[in-house]
Amino acid sequence: MLKPIIAGRDEAVAGSAIRTPSVRWTLASLSLSMLLSSLGTSIANVALPTLAQAFTASFQEVQWIVIAYLLAITTLIVSVGRLGDIIGRRRLLLAGIVLFTVASALCGVAPTLWLLITARAVQGLGAAIMMALTMAFVGETVPKEETGSAMGLLGAMSAIGTALGPSLGGLLIAELGWRAIFLVNVPLGILTFCLAHRTLPVDRRGAKTDRTRFDALGTLLLALTLAAYALAMTIGRGSFGSLNLALVVAAVIGVGLFVLAEARAASPLIRLAMFRDPGFTASLTISALVSTVMMATLVVGPFYLSRALKLDAALVGLVLSVGPLVAALTGLPAGRIADRFGAGRMTIAGLIGMAGGSFILSMMPVAFGIPGYIAPMVIITAGYALFQTANNTAVMTDIRPDQRGVISGMLNLSRNLGLITGASVMGAVFVLASATTDVTTADPEAVATGMRITFAVAAVLILVALAIAGGSRVLAARLSLPRNVA
Repeated sequence: MLKPIIAGRDEAVAGSAIRTPSVRWTLASLSLSMLLSSLGTSIANVALPTLAQAFTASFQEVQWIVIAYLLAITTLIVSVGRLGDIIGRRRLLLAGIVLFTVASALCGVAPTLWLLITARAVQGLGAAIMMALTMAFVGETVPKEETGSAMGLLGAMSAIGTALGPSLGGLLIAELGWRAIFLVNVPLGILTFCLAHRTLPVDRRGAKTDRTRFDALGTLLLALTLAAYALAMTIGRGSFGSLNLALVVAAVIGVGLFVLAEARAASPLIRLAMFRDPGFTASLTISALVSTVMMATLVVGPFYLSRALKLDAALVGLVLSVGPLVAALTGLPAGRIADRFGAGRMTIAGLIGMAGGSFILSMMPVAFGIPGYIAPMVIITAGYALFQTANNTAVMTDIRPDQRGVISGMLNLSRNLGLITGASVMGAVFVLASATTDVTTADPEAVATGMRITFAVAAVLILVALAIAGGSRVLAARLSLPRNVA
């Protein structure tokens, strides 16, 4: 579907995979980085009730343990990707691993809730570096024809980290206490650092020009804009008050100021010319839409399983783990399929699978029970794994070396913004469709109706994504845009 936005892989870069001591060990270090950052996202959620009790805090207060981590990733992931392009991705990734590891240790020994929240924000910064640069490294360590397989591996590791978080967290809390869910990252972080230090290719020094200056003003404006939007979508969960509206307005103003600043900057954080390519713009938009839909499975699933199907907590957790497990198992095959049949075709195929699964789930009667929920969810998740791998491969293949970090950061940002938006918007759709003010006490039929309507909306969103994907291909063909966007 998508043509890469920036051409120019030179012979030196193409040969970098040959000069790397071991591509397999390099991918192992990148995979561990992705696993750790994903594990950090999901492992803390299961501990919130325990942490509320340990610190004698309200649920709204302990929620900031999760929000601080996600906020740091969302606001900084593009900036750290660009910084890696400028100062060197290897040294910044190693610094990110160290930062994540040290912050994990601080989380594990934090004596107060607000120190824990602060340490989680620092941990999120380390995770942002790891997420942005692992994908960027694929371009210089893996041959072009194997990019899809590498992206599939990273996607699988991300899914494994997400799936492993709740179960591992619950086990550690039961056996060792809540501090163990953070301290477990310390030995894993040390292992990741040692492996990355030994196997990642050395940063190549290039001539310093105006194009390699860091855009401090753009970075600040983007961070503040993203923070305003993320907070608008997360605070006051379940209601949208005047503060949320003020934050949305601030985010809109921030976007305008950011565009003005980037248009005038000598070395912008994000080159606005990138968005002239319909394929690249479509890729980010579709990624956000798809992530919005995937968040619906996390928002709606627990209520449908517990209220409509009357499952106990243990069985709900088991059923919910099927999705991440499918994503983990299909990540590598999806990468190989994308390499063999083309990323563009497989992006479309993944979206079709997601649309089909969502439509099936929107018509599923309660009488079909657990199998009736799991079967379409497997289709949705497998389609998502195929889409994500193919979409990332299409964008990250053949881009100019000095843009890999920032473009990887933008891909991750679009996904995170979709997840944040999905938690708010799809949650609101579910509540409205259930025709109740409190879903936790709604009758089973109301919850089932809410689930069906929510996934009907999800299917429509995926159809919109398909229309954007098809339209971008037609537009790109007609315009025949030059690939080397300055």
